[in-house]
Amino acid sequence: MFQKILIANRGEIACRIIRTARRMGLATVAVYSEADKDALHVLAADEAVAIGPPPAAASYLHAERILAAARQTGAEAVHPGYGFLSENAAFAQAVLDAGLAFIGPGPDAMRHLGDKLASKRIAAEAGVNTIPGHPDAVASPDEAVAIARRLGYPVMLKASAGGGGKGMRIARSDEECREGFARAASEALTSFGDDRLLLEKCIEQPRHIEIQILADAHCHVIHLGERECSLQRRHQKVLEESPSPMLDARLREAMGAQAVALARAVGYRSAGTVEFVADSRGNFYFLEMNTRLQVEHPITEETYGIDLVEWMIRIAVGERLTLQQHDLRPRGWAIEARIYAEDPLRNFLPSTGRLVRYVPPPQDAGVRVDSGVYEGGEISIHYDPMIAKLIAHAPTRTEAIDKLRDALNAFCIRGVAHNVSFLAALVRQPRFLEGRLTTHLIADAYPQGFRYEDVVHDEPWLIIAVAAVIHYRYMERASRISGQLPGYERILPADWVVILDGAQHPVHVRPAEGGYVVAYDGKRLIVRSPWQFGQMLFTGSVNEQPVCMQVERRQLAYRLQHWGAQSDVLVLNQRAADLLACMPAKPAPDMSRFLLSPMPGLLTTLRVAAGDQVRTGQELAVVEAMKMENVLRAERDGQIAKVHAAVGESLAVDQPILEYA
Repeated sequence: MFQKILIANRGEIACRIIRTARRMGLATVAVYSEADKDALHVLAADEAVAIGPPPAAASYLHAERILAAARQTGAEAVHPGYGFLSENAAFAQAVLDAGLAFIGPGPDAMRHLGDKLASKRIAAEAGVNTIPGHPDAVASPDEAVAIARRLGYPVMLKASAGGGGKGMRIARSDEECREGFARAASEALTSFGDDRLLLEKCIEQPRHIEIQILADAHCHVIHLGERECSLQRRHQKVLEESPSPMLDARLREAMGAQAVALARAVGYRSAGTVEFVADSRGNFYFLEMNTRLQVEHPITEETYGIDLVEWMIRIAVGERLTLQQHDLRPRGWAIEARIYAEDPLRNFLPSTGRLVRYVPPPQDAGVRVDSGVYEGGEISIHYDPMIAKLIAHAPTRTEAIDKLRDALNAFCIRGVAHNVSFLAALVRQPRFLEGRLTTHLIADAYPQGFRYEDVVHDEPWLIIAVAAVIHYRYMERASRISGQLPGYERILPADWVVILDGAQHPVHVRPAEGGYVVAYDGKRLIVRSPWQFGQMLFTGSVNEQPVCMQVERRQLAYRLQHWGAQSDVLVLNQRAADLLACMPAKPAPDMSRFLLSPMPGLLTTLRVAAGDQVRTGQELAVVEAMKMENVLRAERDGQIAKVHAAVGESLAVDQPILEYA
């Protein structure tokens, strides 16, 4: 067994690998860029080595600096994690040439399977179902259009060397195909250093199913069931679960057999994932193979009770797999939610900044949090905006969903925009609850984008009761303040008006029965909670029903978050409520003359100058953030009066780029 391993990665996955290595008694070495000098993985490792400036190309993608760090610290093996160099065959070979062990598949298998074009040919030869498409890399936009016309739209353009949704575009017309080619190739070159693209038929209303495999160096290959990864947005996975609600034993066996056959065809070793796309009739086709550990690997670990990182390390040493296919059976159900620093209300644009508060839910039985951040840490513009992965495991799918929903209610993040409320709303979508999943579910469920006003709380009386009690507690404290003028002491009334979504809800509150009794709309609600002033979570019960609600005081209002609903609630006396109803609404400033940056990012392209005439839909600028290129287009015809930003400038969210005349 190794004595020391180097982790050629950062963030959540680096911390995840460190945990297993420490349990196995192995010393760990972290590498970090200048932007990550205070990152959690640096603090968690036994040693840490700086490898360059913030851009990934100069640090986490710089193989020579990583190998120099391994030599400097005496590490015997390198674990690449996922992303960055994890599927780079040249890096794997360089690790071996340096006399180190690579904790992953061999370079040849990685070269064959990590390239989507080569892997598709190998899969077909191994008897694996494949999607109709072009067998070679597409050379130009014109060739892409010609192939697309032959296959029939819609088609999928995707980076041959990458994954994770980067370098991928769906095209439904010649124009979309040409533009998609340019964008996908540019993203692929930025993310993977390889701009080759493949083109294949796009399967409509697909489900994304993947099979986890493990293979040792002694020709023993097994699969550990499937993961359902159909809940995606912009080709990025949002929620994953294992097993899949779609698969029966026959289909699971067929997909598992094809995944094992593909691994055997190339002499695969280590952990890997064979991804399939399935249609509504149960047909399935090979999509790609990820020759690394997947982001969503924890749900397989929870359902099968094994540590995939440990087996990767043991296989890299040369140990034999002791697991037998006939012994592997899933136990219960696991669901993973990816928590990102992104703003669901702004079309999920990335958010950066400091984590002013970061309090994950308790990791008790059935709840697991994998994270690479801490309170006070920073979400950088340079890397993926993942904050954490929340995993719930229970005997049944329904129980796992309930556990995940409750854990999301208790996940407190402040300082950056995040998607926790969106995830809490998503797990209550009827199609998700019924298991009727496709990769289009999120787009179908939120055609106008995610908006809090569209999230209907099933039990609004919970919000009203909690808001009333919190406000009563504040007023109760104020009534006891010392030094009040005799004869003018604050009187604590029992009658209040809760204003929720513009509607008035009269309530009567009084202390009783070990808590408070709230009379509302003919209901008698008994609220009990140990909540203290300043706490972000209101936990307790309402009429013996457990409740966990996030609380944030915002001037006179209370912001309450529960089950994906976010409500700014006012609690006033009747006179103040009547006066508030007479107040005019303050209009927002008119910014329609400006093109604003929708996110923090780098302005990479500017297509117009002052004085230019532009037409609706014309490309104006490109902002790059989190390795993704975002094209900004004209929303109307007009003339450019002024340019406020220059190419190469780092933009803040809502910073003006252009101004119309």
